[in-house]
Amino acid sequence: MLQLIADGLVVGSVISLGAVGLTLTYSILRFANFGQGEFLTWGAYLAVSALSLTLAVTGGGVMTPIEPFSFGWQLPVAMVASAALTAALALVLDWALFARLRRTGSAITLVIASFGAALALRNLLQFLYGTLPEYYTREIQIAVRLVPRGALGDVMGGLRITPDQMLVLGVTAAAVIGLHVLLTRTTLGRAMRATAQNPALARVAGVDVEGVVRATWVIGAGMAAVAGVMAGLVGQIRPGLGFELLLPLFAAAILGGIGSVWGAVAGGLIVGLAESFSVPLFGAEYRLATAFLVLIAILLLRPRGLFGEKA
Repeated sequence: MLQLIADGLVVGSVISLGAVGLTLTYSILRFANFGQGEFLTWGAYLAVSALSLTLAVTGGGVMTPIEPFSFGWQLPVAMVASAALTAALALVLDWALFARLRRTGSAITLVIASFGAALALRNLLQFLYGTLPEYYTREIQIAVRLVPRGALGDVMGGLRITPDQMLVLGVTAAAVIGLHVLLTRTTLGRAMRATAQNPALARVAGVDVEGVVRATWVIGAGMAAVAGVMAGLVGQIRPGLGFELLLPLFAAAILGGIGSVWGAVAGGLIVGLAESFSVPLFGAEYRLATAFLVLIAILLLRPRGLFGEKA
């Protein structure tokens, strides 16, 4: 049981990072961005390219792992570069498509446009990188037993987790806390919250709404890129990675309450745990179905989500 919880928290952490960007986009830009999953995939693949370039520049060509992890210092550098490049991709997409539609189109037009943009991004990525899976490292890690054999270990079956998986949990916690501080303690954060509540009034009050929109794209796409790198670190990097996580991202954002960062985190962890516990009960093919059953059950009891505000 403990192992299922640990696995669910790791998966839920990746979902949480992506869902935070999704809920920010929805609350400030007022539309559901179906391209969020593709930002996650592009972030993972751009990190592959940045990692290859970093290894080539340093002259080694081989990444020496930093104990106890399976990767060297080049991967964190590649992740930062990937987040910046994915944010730039989001800004270009907003400039070329969404900014024009915000002036002339409705919310449903933006949703359909984001769906088309997601398809275009996915196919472009397959054209550039191919369809074969990629890996940041092929080092084999030995899972660490956190619950020793004995009374608790025998009853619960023990708990094993790799250092890379523990890093995923730590990176998610650090990213979310950093975003919380930004939203609550900085001028940009106050401007973002004002824009989310009433864009017209925020503009009249002197808030640079267009600057807030750009910051929202940067933060959302950057966190999606980090989520993609974390997903690739503990699994495979493949073109369908973001598409497979898109529905869980929406489930987490709705479950936590649209517009709530901590709600998105809680929703992501709940969805991850639901998927993990469904595997031994119903089989891996029903993971998504089980997660959405949990979503439906909670929304029937609390339609606005766990942390959503009253309408």
